[in-house]
Amino acid sequence: MSGLTEFLQQLVNGLTVGSVYALIALGYTMVYGIIELINFAHGEIYMIGAYIGTIVTAALLVSGFPLGLALVLAFVATALLTGMHGVSMERIAYRSLRRSGRLTPLISALGMSIFFQQYVLLSQGAKDKIFPAELSSGGFMLGPVRLAYVQLAILVVAASLMLVLTLFVQKTRMGRAMRCTAQDQVMASLVGVSVNRVIAMTFFIGSCLAAVAGLLVAMYYGKVNYLVGYVAGLKAFTAAVLGGIGNIPGAMFGGILLGVTESLAAGYIGGEYKDVVAFIVLVVVLIFKPEGLLGARVPDKV
Repeated sequence: MSGLTEFLQQLVNGLTVGSVYALIALGYTMVYGIIELINFAHGEIYMIGAYIGTIVTAALLVSGFPLGLALVLAFVATALLTGMHGVSMERIAYRSLRRSGRLTPLISALGMSIFFQQYVLLSQGAKDKIFPAELSSGGFMLGPVRLAYVQLAILVVAASLMLVLTLFVQKTRMGRAMRCTAQDQVMASLVGVSVNRVIAMTFFIGSCLAAVAGLLVAMYYGKVNYLVGYVAGLKAFTAAVLGGIGNIPGAMFGGILLGVTESLAAGYIGGEYKDVVAFIVLVVVLIFKPEGLLGARVPDKV
């Protein structure tokens, strides 16, 4: 493999992983942009989505559904069921703590992360759950680069969801309500915005995006483990900070940048160093541009 071909292959791999990071990072940045909470349980929401997607896909295939239809239905069911987990988490663990100090909701978020992890461990066991269909082997050559079908699916689905989310936030009534709530919750409520409903919808959308990312990764690697949420959540949080916390385009850009950086580091330095390089990039960005590459979007409260 020539130097250019290897670079392009690593770039495609990085875009694939970065798209997943971006989907998860959107949940972090949306929640922080509205209520200034770092939801450290969001990685576990991603993990729950991977488990639900794997189980639902297996159930549909056993019931005789063709693979394509089973995957479409699995994506819809996974997003809805995982979104309900996110809404329940907001209602139980965060809503009553909004007016507390910053440390209290953070501790609650860490508690929810541990709870979800143990909940999946006790209900599904510690062994890897195997995705019920082999999807990672097929692919095609795009010039000198090999692109697996599941990689193409990840890129297309992730790009489509990012575009839909951007249009939703900018063009719809709920999107305007989200931006209004992020600016000032008190004034938003005075002009008729249901703040609780907006925040619940934010958690729902972020959880749906994480669920789709979880199912895509389960399809890509062919298995899922109850510990995958911790590392993925940490990487996605890093991506959100890289792009600028509270900044939706920044979360997308940060995820892609982190994925490409990791992939190039793994290809040219060694797989064991990819996390080191990724966090070195984060430290450098925070030193020279602490608000993130595209700037944080957290309005001043008056």
